Formats: sequence, C-alpha cells, structure tokens
Amino acid sequence: MGSKKRKRGERPTTHPRNKYFDNPPDFSLLASKYSTFAPFVFYSGDGRPRIDWTDFNATRELTRVLLHHDHGINWWIPDGQLCPTVPNRSNYIHWIEDLLSSDIIPKVQADRNTAKGFDIGTGANCIYPLLGASLLGWKFVGSDVTDVALEWAEKNVKSNPHISELIEIRRVNMENPASSSEELNDEPGKYGQCTDVDFDSGKAVVIGPSPPAHLQMHSGVGKGYGGPPILVGVVKGGEKFDFCMCNPPFFETIEEAGLNPKTSCGGTVQEMVCPGGESAFITRIIEDSVQLRQSFRWYTSMVGRKTNLKVLISKLWEVGATIVKTTEFVQGQTCRWGLAWSFLPASKKILPSHVAEKNNMSFMLEGLQRHQSAFYVLQSVESYFCSIGASSKLDSASFKVDVTLSAEQCHSILKTKTQNGNEQDILISANCPSDQLNDMHLRVSVFQQIPGTLLVRGLLLQKEIPVPGVFSVIFQQLQEVLKSKFSKCIR
Repeated sequence: MGSKKRKRGERPTTHPRNKYFDNPPDFSLLASKYSTFAPFVFYSGDGRPRIDWTDFNATRELTRVLLHHDHGINWWIPDGQLCPTVPNRSNYIHWIEDLLSSDIIPKVQADRNTAKGFDIGTGANCIYPLLGASLLGWKFVGSDVTDVALEWAEKNVKSNPHISELIEIRRVNMENPASSSEELNDEPGKYGQCTDVDFDSGKAVVIGPSPPAHLQMHSGVGKGYGGPPILVGVVKGGEKFDFCMCNPPFFETIEEAGLNPKTSCGGTVQEMVCPGGESAFITRIIEDSVQLRQSFRWYTSMVGRKTNLKVLISKLWEVGATIVKTTEFVQGQTCRWGLAWSFLPASKKILPSHVAEKNNMSFMLEGLQRHQSAFYVLQSVESYFCSIGASSKLDSASFKVDVTLSAEQCHSILKTKTQNGNEQDILISANCPSDQLNDMHLRVSVFQQIPGTLLVRGLLLQKEIPVPGVFSVIFQQLQEVLKSKFSKCIR
C-alpha cells in the first residue's frame, strides 16, 4: 500500500509498511483465538472491545498474542520486565529499513547482502532482533547487562528456531563502566566538520555547512553517565554493522518513570533510568560513535522528548557527523522521535529532478492590519535581506525587490536553518560546501489579494545554480521571518 502524503501540521501516523497501518489489532478476534487473552478483553458502552492498559498482565498478553498471531514468534517475559508495544516497535524497524534502502549514503557492500544490526540494551523482550529477523531476515547482536535480561532474551531467541541463527545475545562487561568523555568537547571541530545535515521528520532534508567554532555543548548533556559500556567495549574489533538501534532509558529517576498512570508496560530500573536520563545516554552513544565511526553505516536511537533533539543534533554537528536524520513515531496516543546519523560520505545526489527545477515559490500573508500594506511588507523584505548583508533594490512602482546574495550569505542562511533544526519541505542535494555555491539573484514581489491578505512570490532570476534547492531554503527562511513578524495579525 502506498503512503498518503501528510499535509502541513497534520499529525504523523503509523509507518505505511507497518502491518498495523490500516489494520489495527482486533481484540475480539484475538480473544476468540487465544483463550489466555480473552479474560483481559471487555466491551465499552459503544460495543468496542478494549483492554485495561494499566494492567501489566493484559499488555504483556497482548504483546505475546500479537507476536504469535501476526509474526509467528513465540515470546514471553517475566513480571516487571519492560513490555514493548508491537506496532510502535515495528515503526522503528521500518524506519531503519528506509534508511538502509535510501541513497543518502553508499549502499552496503555487494558481498554482504543481509543487513546486520546492533540492538543496544535488547532487554528480556528482545523485541527488535525478533521483529527485524522475522520481518526482514536481518542479523542482530543484542546486548544487555542484567542476568534476567540476558537469560530471557536467550530463551526468546531459542523459542524461535526459524530465526535463532540470525540473533546473537551478548553480555556487556561490567568491570569497566563507561566514564565521561569530556575530551570530545575540548576542541570544537577536532573530529571533522559536518558538511551535510539531513534533518528529517519523515519528509525533510536539510544540508548545512561546517559548524561554527563557537558552538558549545549543552550544559546538561553528556554529564553524569557512568553506567556500563554501550558500544565501545562491546562491539568487537573488526566488526561491521549496518546500523545500531536503541530504546534508551528515558528517565533520570524511577519516580519520573512512573508518572504516566494510563499505561503499565513494566520496566526495571536498568531499562528505564540512568543519571542524566536519555540525553546523557544518547550522548554517550554519540561519543562512542565518534570512536567507532564507520564501523556502522547508521547510528540510531529513539528519543522520548522532542526538546532533546536540538541539543543532540548540536552535539552531532560538533563531532562531525556527515548526515543527521530525524523522524516521528506515532502509535495511538504515544509519540516518540527517531534520531539517526552517519560518518560515511554522503552520496553526490539525493535530489529528485522535480525539486531541482523549481525556481519560483509563493506564500500568503493573511490577517494583516490596514496599515500593513503591500509596500509595508515589501519594505520588510528589503530590510531582512539588508540585515544579512545582501544587495537589494526596491522598486515601489512594480512592488518588487531584486536581491543579490553572495555565496557566503547563502551559506550562512543554510547554516542558520540547520542549527535551528527547522523542518524543511524541499530536499537539497548532499555535499554542499561553500565553494560550490555561487552568487544568487532573486526577485520578491508582493501582490494584494483581498483586504488583509497579500501574496508574496519569489522568483529565481538565474537559470542554473550548482547546488539545486538552495533557493527554496532561502525563500522559506524569508517566509518564516515575515510570518513571525506579522504573526500577531493572524491571531
């Protein structure tokens, strides 16, 4: 089934290849087939079958029957262990599949046709290796530290002989706990410069320049993590993986982990909590990735709080990732984000031709006050471009501003967009160093539509530029500036 294009502002949905995309679990059907699940199903006033999501036994049994009914997987976990939701975890698997099949970075070597992943903290549930092996035939190494997690992960693997040879469960050596790698922050840019950033919320790519030398690490990130090794010290010498994935400990305290009274998915302290929470844990993955670099094609992690994304992306700028992607996972009322990065050189072209050819754009300014005329807005356009040092010429008779941007000014706008982590609608080709950018000539015109509404149109005045898509980003930046300035009028 093809995916449906999401409109701006519309809440993202389940991944289109997810088995549950247009076919959510049927509790009534499952209850009729599994007598052990039937006692947990009740019917609400509207006649719909439901379960009590605050009952751990109910959520565990649902996971068990979904894995068996829909995936042919035998599975169980003891009381208290983290119980995953199958549809949500499937979203992550399919996003990884998208990353591996994309042409953003070079494809896997021809001599290794089967993708190989590393699941950080696989847990007793071992959900990602089981789903990845079952759905896509991937090989996995799943790591963990506790005896219970390792024992039950092994049991779950051995209970599925049809995929057991694809999955290795690996014990993390606790004798040498990880320590803070402050040296990574001593010299900004020490580990290379980020020449490309791909910021994706499921549809977007932004290419940015080298990070500024003054970029500083967020004071609350990367400090306090002193737990077991994550990748360094666990990945063996010479091992190569296509990706790693992780459902990190989201919380700093077990009390914080128990604040959601609407669900009961279990979870031990080791699975749910670490000093510094998910920011500290994912920062350690980033630091490990700097040492391992191209041992993995993609490094990925789930993120529980969107506010952490910008901080983590800044860290990736600092350590020299070549590509960064994000997405949003939504299943029911649960929302998580995915963060992926790579140190492999980006492919030369990731831009569809229809985007490359786009040389005019427009947007509407609505709800303007009477004194905010077309000429008033046009002056704001001229003021914005002058503020960044561009040459601009306002023609009041024809309500247009002709603008000339230097390559350096174009580069500066791209950098600003990427550092801010803003979503973009236009794909921009990879490998976008400033020496490939030329001066840009464009025209911005303003047209009266109806009282209080203006049309702002941008036209690229040159036929070709070395890096397609840059005009789109620059015009979108102007759109954000104008809408921010006149936003009070829209309310």
